Amino acid sequence: MDHDALNAGNGGETHQRSDADHPVLTTNQGVAIADNQNQLKAGLRGPVLLEDHVYREKINHFDHERIPERIVHARGTGAHGYFELTESLSNITTADIFQRPGERVPVFTRFSTVAGGAGSVDTPRDVRGFAVKFYTKQGNWDLVGNNIPVFFIQDAIKFPDLIHAAKMEADRGYPQAATAHDTFWDFISLMPESTHMIMWAMSDRTLPKSFATMEGFGIHTFRFVNKAGQSTFVKFHWKPKAGLQSTIWDETVKIAGADPDFQRRDLFERIGRGDFPEWELGVQLFDEEFANAQPYDVLDSTKIIPEEVLPVKIVGRMVLDRYPDNFFAETEQVAFCPSNVVPGIDFTNDPLLQGRLFSYLDTQLSRLGGVNFTQIPVNQPKNVPGDHPFANLQRDGHMQMQVFKGRANYEPNSLHLAGEPGGPREDPAGFKTYPSEEEGAKLRIRPESFADHYSQARLFFRSLDPAEQAHLASAIVFELSKVSLEHVRIQMMANLRNVDETLATRVADGLAMDLPEASPTAAPVIDMDVSPALRIIRGPLEKHTLKGRTVGILIADGTDAAALKTVKAGVEDAGGTPMLIAPKVGAVPLSDGTKVKADAQLFGQPSVTVDAIAVILSEEACAKLVKEGAAVQFVMDAFGHLKAIGHNAAAQPLLDKAGVQPDEGVVDLDGFVNAAKKRYWDREPKVRTLA
Repeated sequence: MDHDALNAGNGGETHQRSDADHPVLTTNQGVAIADNQNQLKAGLRGPVLLEDHVYREKINHFDHERIPERIVHARGTGAHGYFELTESLSNITTADIFQRPGERVPVFTRFSTVAGGAGSVDTPRDVRGFAVKFYTKQGNWDLVGNNIPVFFIQDAIKFPDLIHAAKMEADRGYPQAATAHDTFWDFISLMPESTHMIMWAMSDRTLPKSFATMEGFGIHTFRFVNKAGQSTFVKFHWKPKAGLQSTIWDETVKIAGADPDFQRRDLFERIGRGDFPEWELGVQLFDEEFANAQPYDVLDSTKIIPEEVLPVKIVGRMVLDRYPDNFFAETEQVAFCPSNVVPGIDFTNDPLLQGRLFSYLDTQLSRLGGVNFTQIPVNQPKNVPGDHPFANLQRDGHMQMQVFKGRANYEPNSLHLAGEPGGPREDPAGFKTYPSEEEGAKLRIRPESFADHYSQARLFFRSLDPAEQAHLASAIVFELSKVSLEHVRIQMMANLRNVDETLATRVADGLAMDLPEASPTAAPVIDMDVSPALRIIRGPLEKHTLKGRTVGILIADGTDAAALKTVKAGVEDAGGTPMLIAPKVGAVPLSDGTKVKADAQLFGQPSVTVDAIAVILSEEACAKLVKEGAAVQFVMDAFGHLKAIGHNAAAQPLLDKAGVQPDEGVVDLDGFVNAAKKRYWDREPKVRTLA
């Protein structure tokens, strides 16, 4: 079979053969590589083979490029908590964690950005990692996912290329934690399979307001296996009880300057005040018949199963209620591996998942010093019965912290017959791999069922609220405006024409460029039914609430004490956290002669850090603050970021100076608490131009 035939289902039309302008790609041994797009598999949809020396050399080198910081997900924070089962799944899995409703299992969860280093900021436009370690009675299970349900690539062999393209450009060392540059978009424009993920990456999903207000996904299709040995496919979803909430791009940029640790601080403070973040765990369960009936491949990590097609069944909840005692010892040293599963949970032949099963473990060996990283407390099993968290015959190695007794470090052995410790033995109830039937030639290939790269990208864009569509189009315009290579912008717009003609036109208009012809497709693009579940704005998980949110109350000398007391109490009664912000923090004299201590100084706590603002000023204080740039910007940004603004009559001159126009979100103090529970998206056309 020739090279073009092997790439038939591959989006291969974008890959060119080596020519005079491109040297031949080789391994580190100088061996020419015939296919750099696919891992070696057993059959079209079969598992990846360990003998794939090309992939192993490539991913091995990539996994060890940084010491000791994580190459990806370096910027993160985590918390302890528990998972509580609410509905038994005993009929479809033997996993102990899914057997008994009401039973709690300890967890450690880490959230992270992907592209930036450990010293980058919390709030770039980026995918967020969402990794949970369950300390179950059967051992540790790691559900290692993101806040996006799909990924950029279909096969793990392309992961080093993706990250190299997204990271700082190799010759100049910038930009940090940003994709708005040449190499990233060059790669994306040549990889049609990334188009669906780009829709998510350019949407409001990659600008979460906090970790507590974002979804999480297991991304891949996994298996549940029951007592009878029957398999059920499963996709995992985390649904935030606080609802979905994102920021606006301008707001995000200003947050990064005001507080680089914004999301880390938010998690710490939520837990500290007892406002524990909580998510529901949902599953999509299906069989082979359902999988085969879909117009896409469920083993393709660039695809979702829309919730309207297959509803998410809620089976449990996770609560994070304790921040780490030591950030380094726990958050930095926690090691997540998708290969960490327990009996009753198993893998599928998703080629991205198959590659991750090797890569994550390999990465931990480099980051944490050797094979004994599992002895670090945060990585040890915590809930298994017996005197020791684990038992095997592995010995020695770098940083060995256990003192093993006896001669036996092999199995089987009979030393127990001589009165010596004989060591652990196999257990028939232990982990068993599901015996799926596999056949086929050994090939580097992707099946035709992976060839449709645009239908779900179209589904995502057309499912969004019009405001979100405008944000997405504007984000692409912004990112491509940072791309200096015109041919990359042209190729990207050609790809976008296969997604949605209006989107491509808006991007072209935003760049003042002509639309190119649509790029060729490897499979027909189909129109799927829109999925309202994909929306944030006016979607099923948008919540109008103050619970878990912060309200900034701007005060100064002479502020009406009674009005302040009423607003503060109203915010607290609604579940919100009032934050008093003043020009000076030590002591603010109020109208009744009492003094209050402000929580923050006006010059260091801009309105981008809160969810709504109330302005309660005396006439004298307002006259001073209209001349103060920080005060004017405080109100101006709140209005520009579509937040509720409550004010007393004396504060009106400051609102006028800030350009605030009357609408339903600009209210007097009596109606403020109720107004503060939401954003005012209909205001947006008044305050900014979007694509």
